[in-house]
Amino acid sequence: MNKVYVSLIGDLLHAGHVRVLKEATKYGAVTVGLWTDKAGGEVNDVPYLDFDARKEVLETLAMVSEVIPQESASYKANLEALKPDFVVRGDDWKTNNQRKYRQEVIDILAQWGGKLVEIPYSAEISEANIKEQKNKLGITATARLGRLRKLIEAKPIVKILEVHNALSGLIAENAEETTAEGEVLKFDAMWSSSLTDSTSKGKPDIEAVDTTSRANTINEIFEVTTLPMMYDADTGGKTEHFEFTIKTLERLGVSGVVIEDKTGLKKNSLFGNDVKQTQDSIENFSHKIRAGKAAQVTHDFMIVARIESLILEAGMEDALARAKAYIEAGADGIMIHSRHKGPAEIIEFVQKFRAQNQHTPILVVPTSFNTVTTDEFIELGVNVVIYANHMLRAAYPSMMKVAQSILKNKRSLEAEPDCMPVKQILDLIPGTR
Repeated sequence: MNKVYVSLIGDLLHAGHVRVLKEATKYGAVTVGLWTDKAGGEVNDVPYLDFDARKEVLETLAMVSEVIPQESASYKANLEALKPDFVVRGDDWKTNNQRKYRQEVIDILAQWGGKLVEIPYSAEISEANIKEQKNKLGITATARLGRLRKLIEAKPIVKILEVHNALSGLIAENAEETTAEGEVLKFDAMWSSSLTDSTSKGKPDIEAVDTTSRANTINEIFEVTTLPMMYDADTGGKTEHFEFTIKTLERLGVSGVVIEDKTGLKKNSLFGNDVKQTQDSIENFSHKIRAGKAAQVTHDFMIVARIESLILEAGMEDALARAKAYIEAGADGIMIHSRHKGPAEIIEFVQKFRAQNQHTPILVVPTSFNTVTTDEFIELGVNVVIYANHMLRAAYPSMMKVAQSILKNKRSLEAEPDCMPVKQILDLIPGTR
């Protein structure tokens, strides 16, 4: 019997998939190459369901003879191993970000006389449309909480954007850009910044906004979004209070927390040694990490240790020693920060860290060293990049400009080019129509 290969993500099995599989059975015995999380991450489509759960569903179908993992968005490895007579697939990859893989499949099949069979794409019942409808219904706290760790494990890099209210959360969720190659670029998660949350409330960034108030903001954001969130907890406060913060964040569905190894009244790191800032001892901060890990209920929640050694000019070796100690204490990731305009010391830290540790996620916040692209961070070995304050920094200058224009011109006509059309902002808000 002829061998037929069908490649699926299969996160939400629907009628379009069934049509492809039915067509495939006309040509022979069907082997499904089921995408792993890593494969999905290569095209910004990491499945929600675990591989084994998706595999179990497909294996119940009489149309499917075998299910094997497809470890990459490229079909090459599986095709060369199986040498199928036919590959059957929807024809949407002629125009989307997988078109390069289409040509690769054609070239590989030609080596043994295989054939590509393409079926008209079921746009009205596509997985993307179903996911969009699902997102409108919302997401559970449990599903959201576990999403970020999964993304970090699957994607070359996770892009996180700061949000400080529900509207900025909607923008983070809906913003996208399509490259010339057809790749759709989107943000993967949201960042709840203590700086921007405080500033949006008109208060100084000195931990003046308490956890309850910040939790209310998170709830407002979560009501209208589905992206996972990382939480900026500054120093974490007293260890006994930090343990309660962990429980609060897990209950809300927040995916993780970042705490910095400083003590005393919060001072923004970009001030460096221009203001008095004290770094905690390795022993004390490690104790706080261990206490936080012991307090959490789920495995999915992440505690990331933010190292301030470079900010406070304590030296590279101090930063590396702290990273090692914090990981041993249970930290799920390391955030390294710098206030230099150039990325040299960040690059040096990552290279030296990666020489000793290949697996622990590294997070960066390129507020000052903002010339580095995500592609360059991937090559360096960074896992997460957080744009930590840009939404608020963009919003308020624009509002001030419009306010001043109205005062100056005694009317709003001149301010219109700087304003979003009312229809566009209504379209952004769910349930407006």
